[in-house]
Amino acid sequence: MYRRDILRLSLAVAIAFLPVAAIAQPKSIKEQLIGAWTLVAVDGVKADGTHTPIFGPNPNGSLIFTTNGRFSAQLMRSNRTPFASKNRDTGTAEENKTMAQGTLSEFGTYGVNEADKSFSMHIEGDSFPNREGIQVMWEVTSITDDTMTINTPTSSNPAAAYATILNVWKKVK
Repeated sequence: MYRRDILRLSLAVAIAFLPVAAIAQPKSIKEQLIGAWTLVAVDGVKADGTHTPIFGPNPNGSLIFTTNGRFSAQLMRSNRTPFASKNRDTGTAEENKTMAQGTLSEFGTYGVNEADKSFSMHIEGDSFPNREGIQVMWEVTSITDDTMTINTPTSSNPAAAYATILNVWKKVK
């Protein structure tokens, strides 16, 4: 019995003197990204700080990051009108325009820069073909177990109407 008590006491002392970092390491950005996210907001932010909800006040969206460096993203307006014909192949010009302007779907690979608190997405396929083959950089403004706020400056695009695009995502549990 005496040996067991000494062993327990030794173990307790050893644990007490372990550095806190060795016990509870904070998760890396990549570890926190992994999983499925649902869209809360996507705003264009002008140079004067004015916010415009790009996909309306209640956008729908899904963003998935896999452990092997793949991503898939779908964003759409919540107020899209169903096609009168009930067939996506026979929509009118106006219905097709509304659908195209109210939907963004893309997939590809991603990489994380822990030091800069950022990640890049290399877009392999996109509902807007002009984005295929480009790389988009996102700054992680904040990330917790259940909410992520990211933004990307649009300064590399002279036709951009906004200084930055701000996204807020909620982690799917």
